[in-house]
Amino acid sequence: MNSKIIIFSKAPVPGDVKTRLIPALGAQGAAALQARLLHRTLKTAMATEIPCELYGSPRAVHVAFEPFRKRYAIPFHDQRGADLGERMANALSQALTSAAAAVLVGSDCPDMYATYLRAAITTLGNDSDAVLGPTVDGGYILIGLKKPAPGLFSDMPWGSDRVLAMTRDRLASLRLQWRELPPLHDLDTPADLALYPEHQCL
Repeated sequence: MNSKIIIFSKAPVPGDVKTRLIPALGAQGAAALQARLLHRTLKTAMATEIPCELYGSPRAVHVAFEPFRKRYAIPFHDQRGADLGERMANALSQALTSAAAAVLVGSDCPDMYATYLRAAITTLGNDSDAVLGPTVDGGYILIGLKKPAPGLFSDMPWGSDRVLAMTRDRLASLRLQWRELPPLHDLDTPADLALYPEHQCL
């Protein structure tokens, strides 16, 4: 199936990223963690051999993305929209103009591997309209679609433990058939660091 992987990320700027981890790691440490996770996500996505693109915030040309643009030969785009949901919807809609399926992933999951991403694409190729990669805290690390569904992302309480349940309800109301991959942990809070001791000191 002609498909794309979209990586969503903020520029790893101290004080602007991983703010809930600043009490544990400091602003510099939290930004360094963001950079490490983004490198890992990009390497994982490229290992699938599926075309990948990065959508960056606040701008894809931000100086903090320069090391990534030099290292990874993939397109970089700006995230466009008034909030996260609109930015996600726009990125997926843009990708689906030239691909039969698109999977959007964040850069917060140390447990995501290439096989997980390939499974998402395979799921979309098996008569599912959508695929979700849930997180254990009630959100999701991955969402994939075969056609744009802007209403899926509007007025969503991003960052809360209600996102996954509300997304399921939206998918059902849109009469989309979806499948879910095994849930994974993401790394957002000091409590999450206990699961990943290698990231506690950067």
